[in-house]
This record gives sequence, structure tokens and C-alpha cells, in this order.
Amino acid sequence: MALYILRRVLQSFFVLLAVGLVAFSMFRFVGDPVDNLLGQERTQADIERLRDVLGLNDPFIVQYWNFLKDAVQGDLGVSFRQGRPVMDIFIERLPATLELALISAIFAVVVGVVLGVYTALKPKGWLTNLILTVSLVGVSLPTFLIGILLIYVFAVELGWLPSFGRGETVQIGWWTTGLLTGSGLKALILPAITLGLYQMTLIMRLVRSEMTEVLGSDYIRFARARGLTDRSIHFRHAIKNTLIPVITITGLQLGSIIAFAIITETVFQWPGVGLLFIDSVRFVDIPVMASYLMMISVMFVAINLIVDILYVIIDPRLRAGENT
Repeated sequence: MALYILRRVLQSFFVLLAVGLVAFSMFRFVGDPVDNLLGQERTQADIERLRDVLGLNDPFIVQYWNFLKDAVQGDLGVSFRQGRPVMDIFIERLPATLELALISAIFAVVVGVVLGVYTALKPKGWLTNLILTVSLVGVSLPTFLIGILLIYVFAVELGWLPSFGRGETVQIGWWTTGLLTGSGLKALILPAITLGLYQMTLIMRLVRSEMTEVLGSDYIRFARARGLTDRSIHFRHAIKNTLIPVITITGLQLGSIIAFAIITETVFQWPGVGLLFIDSVRFVDIPVMASYLMMISVMFVAINLIVDILYVIIDPRLRAGENT
């Protein structure tokens, strides 16, 4: 198992290098940041001096190597737009994104698993049909449209919840949180539902499908023949075997929550790193764009690595395969 983990870590390392290389290659074509940094009275000498200060005159491979070397040391460069270290900007914005992603993930996993198990155990009930019908909304509609609809209903028409912003926050060390204030909790509801709805419906349908298949298997029939109670069969045997494939998909979906936060943060003007990325694209802020993409890549790779390890721990057959 140790060899398997080491091999996956090495694969993850090369994936991150490839993603960073692709990102830097793409960002070379989004525009010249000098055009946004200098005014109309600029001279050619001003342009060349700024390009030299920013390192834009260096060859591409040199720029990429310098970025990787500094990133390993915790230095993500200086924002072209704000003139501040990118790490400082991320530290300010990251708590908002992580809190939104955390609440969305909890909503997606808890509600998705509960509804998936319920619809599998009660396949012909009227409530099951209603849940499956409503869940089509989460799968079919794009995230930005769901956010706009929620804003229209709960913020504009009913006036129950705010339509933008993070609300009042509390400073705890370097971390800012809205979970300890009433306005912060209210501001979190709509974007969390918007961000987690798509993942919730996928998890629900996957759990329902896997649970239905497991309940029809031979060992479940044998358990019923032994006289085990339905509660024991459902919650000790069926769910355990249902979660093996669910863990993989759930891990991938939780990683995508961070990526999809760009759309949600834009709709709700949520002050996180997703909105920061959109602004950096507008101003061709290459250090911020590259750092954001690398951060998302690290999160995806880390989640996939954890999922692969959990998969081996849960399923003994995979451990046996690794040892052979």
C-alpha cells in the first residue's frame, strides 16, 4: 500500500507540472498587462522598463521556472493590478471561498445521501416521485440561472435573504468568517444552495442507483433469509457497500465545487478567490490567474489522491491487488 501511495504522489506531482505549463502557455495569449498598467502618456521607454521589471522580457520557460521556484517557497509573485503580493490577496479572499465551498459540500453530501437512500428504500412513493422530478432542475439548469432564480424569489420578491455580498464578518486571527453573525449566515444560504445543488442531485441519483442495485443482490437476500431486520440490512450492509463507488464520485464533485465557485461568486458578488480570478482576467493579471489555477489544481489533485487512498482502504480487493 505504501508503494501505491508513493506512485500516486509522483503522478500527482507530474500532473501539477503539466497543468502549470498549460496555464502559462494559455495566459501568454490573453493580452499584454502593460496596456492596463500604463496610461495614455506612456513612452516606449516606459513600456520596456516595466516589462523588464515584471520579467515579461524573459523567455517563457524562464518565467515559468521562476514562478514554480518562488511558489515552492510560498511566493506567488506580485499582482500586476494591485501591486501587492498575490499570497496576501489570496489570504484575504480564501476564507470566503472555503466557507462557501464547505457549506455547499456539506449540503450536497448530507442532503444527497439522505435523499438517495430514501428514494431507494421508497421507490414508488409520491414523495420519491416529487424529489426525482425536482432534482431534474439541479441537473438541467446552469448554475448562474439557478442563482438568478433564487435571487429573484427569495431576495427580490420575498425579501428574506440578501442578494449579494458576504454580510457582516468576524476576524479570528487571519481568518474572516461570516458563520458567527446573523447577516453572514443569511448571506451564505443562497450562494451555498446554488453552488451545491448540482452536486447534490448527482450524489442523490448515484446513491439511489447504487443502493437499488445492492438491495437486489444475493447477499441481501441471504441476510433477509437469516431473519435480520430491515434496519440492520439497510444501514449496516447495504449502505456500506453503496458508499464504495459513491466516495470516488463525491470526491470529484467536491473538487468541482471549488472550480464552480467562480460562477456563483460572480452572480452573488461573493468576495472570494473566484471573483478575484474573473477580475484578474479582465485586467490581464497573470500572476493572480496562474496562482489561482495552480491552487485549484492542487486541490483537485489532493482530493483525488485522498479518494484513491480511501478507496483502497475501504475495498480489501484493491489492497490484495496491490500486494500481488
